Amino acid sequence: MTSDALTPSPSPSGRGEQNHRIEFADRLAVIATMHRKELAIAPILQASLGTRVTVPQNFDSDLLGTFTRDIDRPTNQIETAKIKAEKALEIIDADLAIASEGSFFPHPMLGIPYNREIVFLLDQKHNFSVYGEFLSTDTNFRHQEISSYEQAYNFALKVGFPSHAIVLMPNATTSAKEAIYKGITSEDMLKEAVHSLLKQEPQIHIETDMRSLFNPTRMNNIAKATEDLVRKLQQLCPNCNFVNFDVVKKTKGLPCQLCGLPTPSIRAHLYQCDRCQFQQEELFPNGIKTVDPMYCNYCNP
Repeated sequence: MTSDALTPSPSPSGRGEQNHRIEFADRLAVIATMHRKELAIAPILQASLGTRVTVPQNFDSDLLGTFTRDIDRPTNQIETAKIKAEKALEIIDADLAIASEGSFFPHPMLGIPYNREIVFLLDQKHNFSVYGEFLSTDTNFRHQEISSYEQAYNFALKVGFPSHAIVLMPNATTSAKEAIYKGITSEDMLKEAVHSLLKQEPQIHIETDMRSLFNPTRMNNIAKATEDLVRKLQQLCPNCNFVNFDVVKKTKGLPCQLCGLPTPSIRAHLYQCDRCQFQQEELFPNGIKTVDPMYCNYCNP
């Protein structure tokens, strides 16, 4: 990391910050899941950090929200993941927990479905938390109103059925659990659910099952968020060795290679430590010192 400015916070003693290096090797990490997320998370934690992993039995994460909207999420993604982690540590005697939360919404520019995955780590031994994040348009998130089995089957084929499961319900606002058919992974299950619901309503609602164990695409995105978490845990502060020495600000102004004027391209990243507030600027983080004139507002207005 090329440093242009070093601005450590003064410590009370004036002699620099205490060493906060965190060790994860051989510690027990509790993964707060009932949807087999350990399949995506555990191998990465074990290989990169050397942790041991376990999953609490009878852990009901659905109490904190479902994708089918029959139970609302109590708060935002990060806070909900924290609640999951805390509840997992109430079940198993440990001080390190991992929880995951996902959301789906329209991409702010493209308008297509967008998946945001959070993998949250709570370390009660060292009194900190940090999360990894992955955002991707690689998702089969989709829904539709249908009135026949043929429409249901065509929808299913487009979203990766049967490796990706289907959900059926009377309408998109159904809140009764008994009226929602989840985890549909075979034609027989699909036929039974469609015919059963069409006896009650002329038009019904079909959507993708976004639970991780029924959605390999989402499971892969959870793995990517886990990799981001590990990156933050291994990116240590040069001043105090604490984890998550990460980018807090991106500064534009990379000069145009033709006219030399600043452009909207990123010129520097500012890193900051959560623990001691030490800051360090990295110039030219993308490895280039000038940018093509096509990105210049003066040369290419």
